[in-house]
Amino acid sequence: MLATGSAAKRQNFLPERLQKIVDADVPRFSDGEMARRRGAIENLMNEKGIDHLLVYGLNRTGSAVFWLTGWPTSAEALAILTPGHKDVVFIQYYNHVPLAERIAKRVEPKWGGPSTVESAIDELKARGAKRGKVGVIGVLGFAQYGEFSAQFDKLVDLNGDYIRLRLIKSSEEVDWLRIGAALSDRSIAALQAEVRPGITERDLGDIVERAYVPFGGKTLIHFFGTTSMRNPDCSVPAQIPSNRRIEAGDVVFTEISADFWEYPGQVLRTFAVAAEPTALYRKLHDTAEEVFDAIFKILKPGTMPAEVVDASAPVEAAGFTICDDLMHGHCGAYLPPIVGSKSRPAGTIPDMPLQAGMTIVIQPNVITPDKRAGVQTGELLHITETGVERLHNAPPGFLRV
Repeated sequence: MLATGSAAKRQNFLPERLQKIVDADVPRFSDGEMARRRGAIENLMNEKGIDHLLVYGLNRTGSAVFWLTGWPTSAEALAILTPGHKDVVFIQYYNHVPLAERIAKRVEPKWGGPSTVESAIDELKARGAKRGKVGVIGVLGFAQYGEFSAQFDKLVDLNGDYIRLRLIKSSEEVDWLRIGAALSDRSIAALQAEVRPGITERDLGDIVERAYVPFGGKTLIHFFGTTSMRNPDCSVPAQIPSNRRIEAGDVVFTEISADFWEYPGQVLRTFAVAAEPTALYRKLHDTAEEVFDAIFKILKPGTMPAEVVDASAPVEAAGFTICDDLMHGHCGAYLPPIVGSKSRPAGTIPDMPLQAGMTIVIQPNVITPDKRAGVQTGELLHITETGVERLHNAPPGFLRV
């Protein structure tokens, strides 16, 4: 069985340079990497004529707070960046501030007071924000937006610009994604070792989390689908597990992203439980693998999303369709280009070529047209200068447990 708990902590499963990051008390990006990000943001502010930047995150969402300050948003966090001033991040709650002081060494963490928004408004006014534009990254609630707009009449939405900055990953960022991928792979190994008839979907979540939590990983997602291969009624992994008990002859298919300090992998696999795949499930999975391989072969800088859609043609040729998106960018948000198939488009096909440094997920979730049966396969990939790199090492194929 895969070692978990204290035994798992004694295992080094990464190259030395990555293991050092995992073993650090507080993993941090280099000064050069953080300066690169700050430079990119200041260039954006100059282009837009913006004097101050407001970055908002809430309840572990809002990736820009961590990307710019090093603080992984715990509850509510509101960072203010002004060229020539010390960056500050206002934090709720008061008892979260000591940890922020230990983690976010490059900024000044402050308690947000009874109202984080009011504290940020006071800080912006002290910096002369009334006289200049204030850029906003993050999703403000209706009331919060109202408070800021009442004080500053030149709020500028920079979320689209931020997304564009996050499309291309630095070499350091790719290394952190390698860690997220390795932690996610441990989940696949744990499922292979521990899935058996009699456990529930809730147990699946317990199995995968025990595989990466000892190494500092946390759950971004773990979605599971379970059903009988001979009488299926589930075609896509569910976002919330049920208490359904797994039986011999079932299929288990999953989408897992273990997150290492906001840098997650993403791996998708399908398992046959105590039985060989039925003819239908073998055909579904063979089609998914054919599509994955066809897309993998064409990935390189300059590949257009329309080419990816064309490469997915075996789905429809086999009489199937898809449910989940076929391709999407990953890390920093659910990033473009987001692509579906001909029978299940994801909107207008994006007119944007792939670029070196992008990290994307290819995930053919091939299903029957009646939506009763389906499989998942795929993983996170890195577009390089010459082609594409796999970041995951989990075994491919229709796995037997």
